[in-house]
Amino acid sequence: MPTREELFERAVGLYAQTKFEEAALAYRAVLDADPRHTEALHGLAMSCFQLHRYDEAIDTAKKILEIDPDDAFAHTGLSMFYQRKGMISEAEKEQAEARVAGWRRQLGEEGGEPPGAGPAG
Repeated sequence: MPTREELFERAVGLYAQTKFEEAALAYRAVLDADPRHTEALHGLAMSCFQLHRYDEAIDTAKKILEIDPDDAFAHTGLSMFYQRKGMISEAEKEQAEARVAGWRRQLGEEGGEPPGAGPAG
């Protein structure tokens, strides 16, 4: 029986070979072992997107955001999926969320605060 990481590596390889249906199945196998494996969720979302299964891609991106609301890539993907469905206002909202999430993550890594957030002095 392959390990979770072996399954994940197989899924990534299938995606790279543009075998999106097989990649989606392999990502699902990873998620059967670990439903919170965000990299596998990202891979599944993108596989569904490539297969034009936009509703499934949207649902998968939302699962990522339940786990990590500040996942900028999930917000960007969701924006892209909404755009493909013609849901432009939703796409724009998610793109803005992606920018904010990226800023939050950057500030967290730098240990700083946004401009103007500190005490006036």
